[in-house]
Amino acid sequence: GFYLVGDSENPHLEFHQAIISGVEKVTHIVTDENIIGEPAKSDGIILVPVNTLGLCGSITGGKCPATTTEVYPDSPRATDAICNDAQVAAIVSGINCVLKH
Repeated sequence: GFYLVGDSENPHLEFHQAIISGVEKVTHIVTDENIIGEPAKSDGIILVPVNTLGLCGSITGGKCPATTTEVYPDSPRATDAICNDAQVAAIVSGINCVLKH
């Protein structure tokens, strides 16, 4: 399934929800209450201190929101191609959200 790791110290939930909305058209979103041991903020979204943990979303240091995306071909509903399509949908949805603001 697909999920996002956002920054708990600088959350951008509208941005993350826009990405989830785009990706759910391509593949399933993780709906667990806990994702990798962290409580889900909503379906497919967890927030952790990305700078402290050195996650991908901390690299830019820019004003635009950033996130770490995770998608795994962990079920018959998620092939390698679907995982690639999900990442493309995440990028497009994130860019579209930023352009609206």
